[in-house]
Amino acid sequence: MALSAITPQFHLHQDLQNLNSHFPGIHSPNKTLTLSFKPQKPYLISSTLNPPQNSLNTTATTSIAPQNPTNSRLLQLCLSGNLEHALKHLASMQEAKIPVEEDCFVALIRLCENKRGYSEGEYVWKAVLSSLVSLLSVRLGNALLSMFVRFGDVGNAWSVFGRMGERDLFSWNVLVGGYAKAGFFDEALCLYHRILWAGIRPDVYTFPSVLRSCAGAMNLVRGREVHAHVVRFYFDMDVDVVNALITMYVKCAEVVSARMLFDKMPTRDRISWNAMISGYFENDECLEGLELFFRMRELSIDPDLMTMTSVISACELLGDERLGRQLHSYVVRTACGGNISVYNSLIQMYLSLGHWKEAESAFSGMECRDVVSWTTMISGFVDNLLPDKALEIYKTMEITGTMPDEVTIASVLSACASLGQLDMGMKLHELAERTGHILYVVVANSLIDMYSKCKRIEKALEIFHQMPDKDVISWTSVINGLRINNRCFEALIFFRKMKLKSKPNSVTLISALSACARVGALMCGKEIHAHALKAGVGFDGFLPNAILDLYVRCGRMRTALNQFNLNEKDVGAWNILLTGYAQQGKGALVMELFKRMVESEINPDDVTFIALLCACSRSGMVTEGLEYFQRMKVNYHITPNLKHYACVVDLLGRAGKLNEAHEFIERMPMKPDPPIWGALLNACRIHQQVLLGEFAAQKIFKEDAESIGYYILLCNLYADSGKWDEVAEVRRTMKEKGLIVDPGCSWVEVKGKVHAFLSGENFHPQMQEINVVLEGFYEKMKTSDFNGQESSSMDGVETSKADIFCGHSERQAIAYSLINSPPGMPIWVTKNLYMCQSCHSIVKFISKRVRREISVRDTEQFHHFKDGLCSCGDEGYCERNDKKA
Repeated sequence: MALSAITPQFHLHQDLQNLNSHFPGIHSPNKTLTLSFKPQKPYLISSTLNPPQNSLNTTATTSIAPQNPTNSRLLQLCLSGNLEHALKHLASMQEAKIPVEEDCFVALIRLCENKRGYSEGEYVWKAVLSSLVSLLSVRLGNALLSMFVRFGDVGNAWSVFGRMGERDLFSWNVLVGGYAKAGFFDEALCLYHRILWAGIRPDVYTFPSVLRSCAGAMNLVRGREVHAHVVRFYFDMDVDVVNALITMYVKCAEVVSARMLFDKMPTRDRISWNAMISGYFENDECLEGLELFFRMRELSIDPDLMTMTSVISACELLGDERLGRQLHSYVVRTACGGNISVYNSLIQMYLSLGHWKEAESAFSGMECRDVVSWTTMISGFVDNLLPDKALEIYKTMEITGTMPDEVTIASVLSACASLGQLDMGMKLHELAERTGHILYVVVANSLIDMYSKCKRIEKALEIFHQMPDKDVISWTSVINGLRINNRCFEALIFFRKMKLKSKPNSVTLISALSACARVGALMCGKEIHAHALKAGVGFDGFLPNAILDLYVRCGRMRTALNQFNLNEKDVGAWNILLTGYAQQGKGALVMELFKRMVESEINPDDVTFIALLCACSRSGMVTEGLEYFQRMKVNYHITPNLKHYACVVDLLGRAGKLNEAHEFIERMPMKPDPPIWGALLNACRIHQQVLLGEFAAQKIFKEDAESIGYYILLCNLYADSGKWDEVAEVRRTMKEKGLIVDPGCSWVEVKGKVHAFLSGENFHPQMQEINVVLEGFYEKMKTSDFNGQESSSMDGVETSKADIFCGHSERQAIAYSLINSPPGMPIWVTKNLYMCQSCHSIVKFISKRVRREISVRDTEQFHHFKDGLCSCGDEGYCERNDKKA
């Protein structure tokens, strides 16, 4: 089993076979590290048993000053730190074919390392190779190893190691440390294995790197074996080695063993304390970590920056605000007060606990800030639902000239998405393109989310398709984006594609289920439900409620009840069930369920009372609704919000109490918003009260002149009252404002496949058959005594109005289902617009004629048709019919 955190671009085990000629008897590099140590005769026996004085420097050997003047000049340039001139001098020596002495190469390599000149170092390495007549010496090889490991280039380091004729312990230590630091833990442990088999005794510089590899690979078995070697070679009293052992154990979640080592240490340094304290925190044993921190303070050991950041982070995890404030005071009094990382931890702690004002105060008190400071504040404001303050902080950050990183950009984009700030989001997109941050997945995902929520889904799809690497969040973002932009069909297509390439998580499944619920794709939703159960996440988080919501929205209340009874009944589940029955106008059942909810000791919230008020409104239960409105304030101490007031207005308005509804609005303790006046306007539409409806419309358009739904309500009010000139005037205003009514679209699921029917389009392959079926029903309605009106008998203006605001797409969906489903099979249709009077009458007639149950869910409610009757009781339709009669 591979242990590497990163896959290397070369094969160590294969290349190590080249060393077998130097070490007779060495076989597989994967042998278990045993406690027995049988030294074999090493290839090189020099000073390897004595640890070097400095692990960062090459082995000191006596060197002879260059005899050649040209080499002397090169050495002087290196000693003076002039890398550019030294490389030019080296190039001229190569051109003149003057041999470069080893001392010069070593000095030049060390200069490249000190100057962080990676490309220059590679040039020198090529020069060494071109002048090499035999294998590298220990001194030159170690210099090259040290340089490449410092640059993180373990590939070239391995190449150097393979070309060395002799190696000492420093050579092995540098390479082991390089692999460990680069995350190639398996390779580092393999090299350590080779050290033992070569008969070379490890030293205090070997074990920390090896133990780091054990910790990185989470390999406790190998870590215990290395611990045994530490004891065998008498390094168990060395503070650095024991610190590395403690770190290994806590990384492998073996905190007890780490604490035993810590307690037995005769002397400890701050690293020892930090390793043990942070180890407790990393393993979610925060109280033990804090107890050890207090013991450290009792022993008068001053914490350093690492200690403080760890303890502050623990306060965040525990939610201990009091201790956090005490630590803040300690930071201000001590030398830690000027450290950026400590203040960043304090800011993060305050923000995670919801104390954004304290975080803002700490941020303002910082003498200097880095990009992490700004990003912590921005992301913290976003998490605390303060996106406007996040944008404010970012604008200040721009003024200071601090360059944002990928996390900053992603956080600001989240704020833009919450506020619908498309312009700012587009500027951040341009910045990400210029700086290359667009290549980070987190930035691309945030852009998809921002464009989706700003109704620019095409731009979101463009970014998604341009991403070279997509993770589960990328797929989830685009699926959710399509859903919220009413492109649920495409969302489900993307979901199916995702399952072929990536494993969806619970959030993805919730988005897909929501898309199914919106278009009534019951069979697809059931497939997702089955997938969730198979994947073992069917009961995780919000997923059970999302499944419940699917069945409720598809009108399958019996299945919904089964799902409700199988899972934990939290307030969210109760609210979904109550809302479902409220939409179907079953007020008495909603009241009974609410009683059961209270008896089960589930406290209702504001959403619960919205469902109750809606149920009372749809069922004409005015007295009960007003009583619930009072109970939420008196019994449950829930302050009504604007949605509750809108529900009460709707309750009174639907019952015909329009004056009372108007007076209720005037008495509100807060300013009414457009939805509240919209509820009154809808009531005026139902009861054809034009003057009051016009008054409500004026109030609406003063604050919201862009929402198309209010114009449609006003048009319907005028049309139902026969005021066609006013209808034309409203239509003209809509055209001037560029407001376009969404085309009517209906979805019906037949044999597990969802079919969409768009008003005015005849692209469906069975459209000719569908039209023949509908014409047949129209003809039969003319000759029958059915109480309704078909479209052909309506006057031209009424027909035009119905075409604009209804589209009649549900008729096509019903006809298609009649053609392609067995007789007697119920038909379920979902529609994106309001169902007009004509369609309502025709579907009533069809249900009686074909003796089928037909359900149509429009934007307002469920209509269940059976034997020529509708579950809505013709609410909103009968008044118009009576007037025309």
